[in-house]
This record gives sequence, structure tokens and C-alpha cells, in this order.
Amino acid sequence: MTAVAIIGAGYAGLACAVELARHDMEVTVFERSGTLGGRARVVRKHDRALDNGQHLLVGAYTELARLLRLTGVSPRQIDSLPLTLHIPGQIRLRAAPLPAPFHLLTGLVCARGLNWRERFAVYAILRHLKRRRFQLPSEMTVTELLTECRQPFRLRNLLWEPLCLAALNTPAHEASGQIFANILRDTLAAASATASELLIPRVDLSELFPVPAARYLAARNGNILVSNAITAVIPENAGFLLAGAPGHRVWPQVVIATAPHHAATLLSSTNACPELANQIAALPSEAITTIYLDCGPGVGLPAPMIGLTDGPAQWAFDRGQCGSQEGLIAAVISAPRPGDKGHNDNLIPAVIAQLERALGFSLPAPQWTRVITEKRATIACRPDIKRPGIATPLPGLWLAGDYIESEYPATLESAVRSGINCAREIMAGKVRQLSEI
Repeated sequence: MTAVAIIGAGYAGLACAVELARHDMEVTVFERSGTLGGRARVVRKHDRALDNGQHLLVGAYTELARLLRLTGVSPRQIDSLPLTLHIPGQIRLRAAPLPAPFHLLTGLVCARGLNWRERFAVYAILRHLKRRRFQLPSEMTVTELLTECRQPFRLRNLLWEPLCLAALNTPAHEASGQIFANILRDTLAAASATASELLIPRVDLSELFPVPAARYLAARNGNILVSNAITAVIPENAGFLLAGAPGHRVWPQVVIATAPHHAATLLSSTNACPELANQIAALPSEAITTIYLDCGPGVGLPAPMIGLTDGPAQWAFDRGQCGSQEGLIAAVISAPRPGDKGHNDNLIPAVIAQLERALGFSLPAPQWTRVITEKRATIACRPDIKRPGIATPLPGLWLAGDYIESEYPATLESAVRSGINCAREIMAGKVRQLSEI
């Protein structure tokens, strides 16, 4: 049996482990922290369990959905909502319960806050992309795409630019038009209406997949060693020693499934991948800040998720409508810039004022507040970014993570797909070895 060591128990590493264990491979996962999930995990703040960010899933995330089913996650753990965009006082668009494309067309016709020119413009950009088979010049940004399609300024400001930030975590004038087109292709323009549905977890991000994945691995003799940092990967005897791992085992297959900056360090430790290590180290990153406000019972948003304007946050989630405590609101700032309004000691009051303007009433003083910033939450999804593949110059050493080359931005789906691809390559190599015997 081929033994595989996986460094990192985030979504990518655990997806790889689950796929390997499903095919009876020996798997050991090393995780430096005491919590599973990587950059999509639960954090503890004064005895409260909070997600380090708000990760929105969509129906097009087919591989993550498959692994959730495989590891026994109940469908009741995720709320499935029709495609909805609700910016209080500005726009309310909700897809109709109809087959594609009538779900979106009917939603546009019935949308509130859009004039007919804006309704047609949404349809026009999708028609434009379909004519081009969703293939754009590699250097095109989202802003350039919107200009080419003559999208009205208000529609850019209220729809496309917020959607770009939510999906790519990169401002529209910097974001890859091709990756944004891929997202539109697989959601708004998909052949199935379910592809555009919003999937909102009712449990924290560690409980959603990492914990069920750990149970799945345990039932198949897989191991997860938490609080076990691997500090170096050392090539030796047609395999690899892992500095920091218990014992002195040589692993024939190793998957580095860490955040990019940790992956670059581990690759450097091999003394055999300098160019790849430098490529990954040079990937620019974007932050995500989540502001939690406990406003108490009786306080809620008009929808589980609303868009926000005129302030530091772009989106707000009513966690009380998503399985958490009533009155808990999470406001999200994607790709914050140092000079953005509210990025100082007045951030929490600025977000509260922004919510009050959107809702049209005063919120009670929060019982408690928390600000969680993931400084390197994702890579910047720009046209000129060179994302690496899963293979490295060393046979048997692989990479997995949301930063790996993908049709999608750095999302949970990208992370999961990279882990699955690693597992399939490892298993294919095993089959080739057996055929040569």
C-alpha cells in the first residue's frame, strides 16, 4: 500500500486525504494548528466559536458537494436559496423557481430597483459572453469587460463590482475578466438553475467538511496529527523525510497542502525547487475582514445575506437565519485597502452606521463585537498572476491549495479540486507502477 503524507488539514489537504482513503490508500495528515480547516476554519474568541470568514458556496461547486455527501454531511446543514441579490433601498433580484434560463429572465423582469435598460444590460453581458464562448483576452480585467459590454454605471456599482469582490476577492479594476467570466458561465449562464443557488452553511466552517472528513478518515485507518508542524521536506531514498514528524519515516508521496507562503518555505527546504518556491512566494494576497456584532434577540436582516453600499463593508450576513444565535450579524470587507474608509479604530462604529443607513433604523448597542482579519485570505485574482500546477520538479512531491491553477478564483471549490487532482495523480502513478511489474 502506497503511503501518502499530507501537510495541512485545510479543505485542499482533507479533500486529497478523503479521495485517497476512498481508494484504500494509507494517509497521514499533519496539521500545525489545533483546529482543522486551514484558512476556512472556526476560531475561538472569549468562549465563542466564530468563522474566520464568511465563505459563500454556490450550486456550481460540484466537487465540494460530492465530498460533503461522501463524508456523510446532512443536507440540513446547508441552506439552499435561489440566486438572490438584495441591497436594501436599491435592488432586490431573486431568481424564480423555474428551469434555466427562465429562472434568471423572470427574476430580472420582476426585480425591484432596476430600470429596463439595466435589466437588459444584465442579459446583454451574458449573451455577449456566450457569443464569445466565455473566452476573453488573458489580460482583460473585469472593469474592461464591463466597459466593452457597455454596462451602466449604477449596475456596475450595485451588481457587478460587488459580485466580483465576493467571488474573486479582488477589485474589479484589478480582477481577471476570464476568471469572472468562468464564474458567470457556471452560475448565471449554466444549463441548470441549481448551479446559481446560494448555499449558506448552518454550521461553522470546521464542522462543515473538516470534522466529517476527519471521521471518514478515522473509519478507514487514516491519521490526522494536529499541533504537529512540519518545518522541512527533505528528499531521501526515493522519498521524503518530514522534519517535525514523529519517527524517521521516508514517505514516497507527499502533498504540500498549506497556504502559499508556507508552501514556498517548504519547497525551499527541499533545495530542489527554487523557481517554483519563488513563483509561489511572489503571489500577491488579499485580506478579508469580518466584523461580528451581537445585537441581541429580535434584531435581524431582511434576508440571510444583503449587500451594502456607502461604507467599508460590502456584504452582511444574518447568522441567526443561518443556524447561529439570533441577532448575530457578520459584516464582510473583501480586499480591504489601507486607505479605505473605516479601516482604523472607528471600524466597528463605521459598519454599524452603514448597517443603520441600509436598514433604516437604529441598531441597539451590540452586546459584544469581534473583528477578525485574515491578512492573507486569498491570492489576488489578477490577469497576470501565474498560478502553479499540482506537480513539482520532484517526483512524488505535490501541491494542493486554492492558489493552484484553476478556472476558478481562490475558493473552497478550487481548494477541493486541487486536492482531488493530487489524489488522482498519485493513484494513477500507483496503477502505472503495478502495470510495470
